[in-house]
Amino acid sequence: MCWKLLASLLLSCLAVALGASPNDLNGPEKSAPSPTTLPADNLFGDGGTSSFYQPQGKPPNAPGIVIRTEAMDNSKLPSSAARGIRVLYSSTNGIDRSQSIAVSGQILLPKSPAPPGGWPIIAWEHGTTGIADVCAPSWRGYGSRDRTYLNRWLDEGFAIVATDYQGLGTPGPHPYLLYRPEGYSALDAVRAALRTMSDVLQNKIILVGQSQGSGAALGAGWLAPRYAPDLNILGIVATGLVVDFVPQAGSAHPLLPVSFEDPAQMDAAYAMLEVEGTEESLHPEVDDRRFMTASGIEMSHVARTACLIDLFNKAKALNVSGADLFTKQIAELNVGKKEASQIPTGLIQVPVFAGTGLADYEASLPGQYNAVAAMCDAGTLVNWHRYRGLTHNGTVNGSLQDSVPFVKALLSGAHVTGNCESISPPGPLQPPTPGIPFND
Repeated sequence: MCWKLLASLLLSCLAVALGASPNDLNGPEKSAPSPTTLPADNLFGDGGTSSFYQPQGKPPNAPGIVIRTEAMDNSKLPSSAARGIRVLYSSTNGIDRSQSIAVSGQILLPKSPAPPGGWPIIAWEHGTTGIADVCAPSWRGYGSRDRTYLNRWLDEGFAIVATDYQGLGTPGPHPYLLYRPEGYSALDAVRAALRTMSDVLQNKIILVGQSQGSGAALGAGWLAPRYAPDLNILGIVATGLVVDFVPQAGSAHPLLPVSFEDPAQMDAAYAMLEVEGTEESLHPEVDDRRFMTASGIEMSHVARTACLIDLFNKAKALNVSGADLFTKQIAELNVGKKEASQIPTGLIQVPVFAGTGLADYEASLPGQYNAVAAMCDAGTLVNWHRYRGLTHNGTVNGSLQDSVPFVKALLSGAHVTGNCESISPPGPLQPPTPGIPFND
């Protein structure tokens, strides 16, 4: 995988990839709904959410069917949302590709009147929050960065449909950074929203994601023609790219070197999410604590009961890196990970807006270039914007100046152009520009 994390402050491609720094969430919502049970320290991080998230019986066999909905507390929503609806819906298990599962998410409606035909949809794929159920955005809420971002799309006249992803909020492991589970979850959330609110939503969809969400959005875009041809997806907005494509022979743009697939070489917080989410999903029969040191077990407890910021804090308190968490036998859990992580080709059949901050010290610049190059070489229409002095966080809202016109053009049916002919390696990491909101 070309998106793995480096240890210490210089997170490698994946760590980066994983999509969030402590400031991504700015702490949990202070008034999250009350849980019916305390978080359980179990293998998959289940527990701590309300009974709404617990499916009763087997989910519907067909994907994208609403199981139940409930109103969200308006005072906890982004300020530009008129109302929010929490939704539990059916999807396809992205690990075995056969079983029907329940996934949670939310629908946010703007304050502006619905246009004829309904509001178009921003399908928002969120960045890294954690692997425990309590980290699901529909339960936990949003940080200020994402509130600002969602407000802009609501103000532009879009409804927001946001999946929590398989295993976040709902029972079972969260297949962290695996494109099929995340892609299926995103596409079926939109199907469920269109079925339950067909009077105010229209089948015009933009997939939007940052960091972990960028891989989810691109994965959903790649899967959609085969998995969800009923959805009218117009394009994709992906920033802080954390995505990997299977390398193709004879590509015009040689791949830049990125590595560090071994969790022992990663930042401790991201390494634990990699093992507790990605690898546990692929090998649920194995308790990964068999491969952990005493410090690793302490970090594992946090991963199974709390969220990303708590993992950062615990790693700091323990003064550990990924190398301190695992025994050498952890390689056993890597079996099948690359195949489950890499999108088979870079050919996406809708236009892609890609945004990269040149001061992004979390998602590796070479990894982001490789992703853009893979899409360009495969024939995808890509418009790649690079932002001087913007970080992983700063690029989220900083890219709106370009992504909003791009999306509006797609919505109006106007011709959009790509810039694949002019892409080049991004060069050395730049220092962050001070004074820009969220540019930490």
